[in-house]
Amino acid sequence: MTRRAFLIVLDGLGCGPAHDQAAYGDEGSNTLGNLARAAGGLHLPALERLGLGRCGTILGLSSSVEVIGAYGVAEPVSPGKDSTTGHWEMAGVVLERPFPTYPHGFPADLLAEFSRRTGRGVLCNRPASGTEVLEEFAERHVATGDLIVYTSADSVLQVAAHEAVVPLGELYEACAMARDICRPPHDVSRVIARPFVGSPGQWVRTANRKDLSLVPPGTTLLDALAEAGIARHGIGKVDDLFAGRGITSTHTPTNGDAYRLLHAAFDTVDSGLVFANVIEFDQSWGHRNDVPGFVGGLRELDAVLPGLLGKVQPDDLVMFTADHGNDPTTPSTDHSRERVPVLVVGPKVLPVSIGVRRTFADLGQTVAEFLGARPLSAGASFLHEVWRD
Repeated sequence: MTRRAFLIVLDGLGCGPAHDQAAYGDEGSNTLGNLARAAGGLHLPALERLGLGRCGTILGLSSSVEVIGAYGVAEPVSPGKDSTTGHWEMAGVVLERPFPTYPHGFPADLLAEFSRRTGRGVLCNRPASGTEVLEEFAERHVATGDLIVYTSADSVLQVAAHEAVVPLGELYEACAMARDICRPPHDVSRVIARPFVGSPGQWVRTANRKDLSLVPPGTTLLDALAEAGIARHGIGKVDDLFAGRGITSTHTPTNGDAYRLLHAAFDTVDSGLVFANVIEFDQSWGHRNDVPGFVGGLRELDAVLPGLLGKVQPDDLVMFTADHGNDPTTPSTDHSRERVPVLVVGPKVLPVSIGVRRTFADLGQTVAEFLGARPLSAGASFLHEVWRD
């Protein structure tokens, strides 16, 4: 039997406080709940039919509308609240310790080695938003050629450079050097190249971002599928998050690009897993506290869902979820520790509740069972709860 699984991660689309949210200083964060209240309610009929209104209290979404698939929420158990941690846990790798973060900037000796290898100085070296660092440091960068190095509340080392000052190839090589330098205890989750263009007052980040992740420390869903000879297809930054192990991916700077590739995948992929990351809920709207943009993005998703789901084949399993929260209504511009929705649909999927899953790894375990790969080391499959054969 030929089976296809679609695991679609709506980056940053949390739906309520995780059980340990207070330990992360994120009390009050609730991405979808707070967003709905700020917008005076959400009208998302397609998502409502998938069961999103049953994943939390979301103003405007009913919990009594008849649903067409299974629904529930998943709690994070790995320490951390970044994309790498969330995707790894989803794929069956639960971390024992959090990745290091740098609320006061990176150590002087680490940056000295970075400058020695790249031959360029360093600007900034503190937590900041991407727009903030460009406003403050881009002009000096253009004048000096020094690289803008900054972090966030997450475990990231980000390097920003103007494409006309530091060619993309050189920026990527500098980030590869940073990746090599960032060894334990400074093994940050991701090193991110952040190229930009423009002039004072008009700096714009380009679509040429590149993420260099750590290699997963255990066997992932992608590894298990590869061992079984089962195809894997990536959409978005999925390959970067797994350090390119077990999957190749076409990057998508916008949600619209991801939806177009998903449309094509539903038409052309014969079997195996399609693993997609839909980036803008996090990158464009959550991190920028852009409530109207976030609401518009949800409406765009709701509008494309009927067309996507109209392409579903009889033995398809389609799951929508998220990797963490990113509440645009709070003062913070960083990720938030939240539970995430799990919406499961397909012609053979029962319209049932799967409740509160104890870990994101339940999704990966379910996909592994569905596609015939060996069981993962974490997670409990819910396939028997939702699938009728």
